[in-house]
Amino acid sequence: MRFTFDGKAIPAEPGQSIGAALIAAGHRSWRRTRIDAAPRGIFCGIGICHDCLVTVDGAANRRACLVEAAEDMRVTTQEGAGRAELEC
Repeated sequence: MRFTFDGKAIPAEPGQSIGAALIAAGHRSWRRTRIDAAPRGIFCGIGICHDCLVTVDGAANRRACLVEAAEDMRVTTQEGAGRAELEC
């Protein structure tokens, strides 16, 4: 199975989290902090610290360590607090 991360195809195993798949693909950070734009990725790996936030299919603030990767999922780097895509 594959999903995209910032437009690039990332392979994932069934049941694997987005974060685990990104780490396996060589990505170490995928978010920047609001204040100083410091890079962040997985820290705790169990959903407590929120360092691994990504935007998934337009929904901001999803924890990459908890969300299971799915075929054709669109994951993007989250900048600051994130920005959801709004449908009007």
